[in-house]
Amino acid sequence: MEKINIMALRHSAFYSPLLTTISGGFLKAEGLEAHYSVATPERTVPDAIRNGEVHLAQSAVATSFAELEQGQTIDIVHFAQINRLDGFFIAGRKPEPDFSWEQLNGKEILVDHLFQPLAMFRYALSKLGVDESSVKITDAGSVEAMDSTFRDGQGDYVHQQGPFPQQLEKEGLGHVVASVGEIVGPVAFSSLCATREWLQSDMAKAFMRAYRQGCRFVLETSAEEIASLESSFFPNIDREVLVQTISTYQRMGNWSPDPQIDQAAYDHLLDVFLFSGLITQRHPYESCAVLPPESGPA
Repeated sequence: MEKINIMALRHSAFYSPLLTTISGGFLKAEGLEAHYSVATPERTVPDAIRNGEVHLAQSAVATSFAELEQGQTIDIVHFAQINRLDGFFIAGRKPEPDFSWEQLNGKEILVDHLFQPLAMFRYALSKLGVDESSVKITDAGSVEAMDSTFRDGQGDYVHQQGPFPQQLEKEGLGHVVASVGEIVGPVAFSSLCATREWLQSDMAKAFMRAYRQGCRFVLETSAEEIASLESSFFPNIDREVLVQTISTYQRMGNWSPDPQIDQAAYDHLLDVFLFSGLITQRHPYESCAVLPPESGPA
């Protein structure tokens, strides 16, 4: 077996196409043994790829924008989508079956302040005509800190990726009331990235054969079976919660059998980041995204 090193910028059931590619045996069938790790502030995705520590990583097309805004040429490009919708949810402290986003007016919400989740949240507010200045948007820190802060009683609402809000609901500490992805619509959200050089390798082609199978698998397989394969990735998440989260993402249409990063979804991403003032121009698709490596029959 040849070892393939894969890093995740974030770890969540949201990335099930990648996780099942690893846990479902698709990589092993291609002669690849996966080593999976999660990035830290001291061990970032770009550094790990550039120093050869990892071959590819889960990230987001938008991570390229800062360098592009500085006029730099990108050496790490995004070659396959994982999610075509924002995977964040809004959870409140009580059930609100008739929730509308206007109910955030005058309320405090703990919002994930990583660049892309925050930009998407702000764009959703604007799309629904909610005045951002009327909402108390709080930065409670990391994913874990946000969860802990909400559990400790701060905030009326919290903005989280699954399965964290679903776990709150299971414990009776929160209730999912809305999805950001359903408001923003199709967008180039999370993706896989690597160097242009690595994408020319036989390993990259083998990976894509496996990944295409993983993408189809999460669409054609029950949430229960997917959760069984992924459970070792989430030792602290209730099994029922994991099943529910995967089922929700399937129902939303979050995943696609085609791993190509769609031009229209990329254009919508530019709309979101221009709205938030995080970019000053519409950077060309080819500056940071490429077609998946030619993988041949799966």
